[in-house]
Amino acid sequence: MPLGGGHDVVVQSMLNVPSTDIAGSVAQAKALAAAGCGILRFAIPDKAALDLIEPIKEAVNIPLVADIHFDYRLALGAAERGIDKIRINPGNIGDESRVKAVADCCKSRGIPIRIGVNSGSLEKEILSKYGEPNAQALVESALYHASLLEKFDFDDIVISIKSSNVHTMIAAYELAAEKCNYPLHLGVTEAGTEHMGLIKSAIGIGSLLAHGIGDTIRVSLTADPVQEIFAAFDILKALDMKKDAPYLISCPTCGRTRIDLVGLAHQVEERLKNVHKPIKVAVMGCVVNGPGEAKEADVGIAGGDGCGIIFKKGQVLRKVPEEALLDELMKEIDKL
Repeated sequence: MPLGGGHDVVVQSMLNVPSTDIAGSVAQAKALAAAGCGILRFAIPDKAALDLIEPIKEAVNIPLVADIHFDYRLALGAAERGIDKIRINPGNIGDESRVKAVADCCKSRGIPIRIGVNSGSLEKEILSKYGEPNAQALVESALYHASLLEKFDFDDIVISIKSSNVHTMIAAYELAAEKCNYPLHLGVTEAGTEHMGLIKSAIGIGSLLAHGIGDTIRVSLTADPVQEIFAAFDILKALDMKKDAPYLISCPTCGRTRIDLVGLAHQVEERLKNVHKPIKVAVMGCVVNGPGEAKEADVGIAGGDGCGIIFKKGQVLRKVPEEALLDELMKEIDKL
């Protein structure tokens, strides 16, 4: 899977079941792959966790990333057992001989390495230099780790520089984009629950993508990781960067609304998750905001008094009862 160089932005997520639960990990991996996850990461906290690799590789057909800290032997073990990518901080796995061992092993097997830096992983010297985990400190740490790999002729590298502070995260990635050409994996770490985490991620990830920065993304949520995939896709759709999925527009409703538009909009959104067409779908509260304001929509609904109309590109097709609006809309979407 190519990263960077003008290729599509890839959506990632991470397993969050205990590493000791192989069956649960496989089930979650399948659910994430079915939702559209492009790259899947999971923690390898100990040698026993290496047993996750083969069952997950057999269950899904997407690249797998082993998340490793401190013990370089786990990186070597993951590479030997067929992992597709390794996430480490070269500076925390020991002396240079260990870094060389991992670099040599990955190079011989064609395995890229993702360098993951965040506010809590800064070296004491760098933190002392800057006084806080600001953007400059994060980037200096990331480039230091990259230099350790480059020293051993390894440059198949992806860099992530995450912070829970949105301003810091944006500034760090902007600086990294200026200073290196490695693909960048975007994310706001520890972003929060599904509600606030999505808002922070949309601001941080969206701001960078809108300015051409970022090659892979993860929306980190304290939630079912499948929700991370849907949230990431919504960010890409909002930026017109995902072409194989519907784009939903819906009005906020007002005193003219005479149908349950809020409930209907949620039902349409749920049904569209299984549609893979580059179309714009409108769910509007009344004829004022229907075919007129949403005339650019490929297909849409406009509510009436206990009924509604189906329209295409601003042209009214027919009037249908409220209870039939959803099914009639989906019929028109199937025809597109």
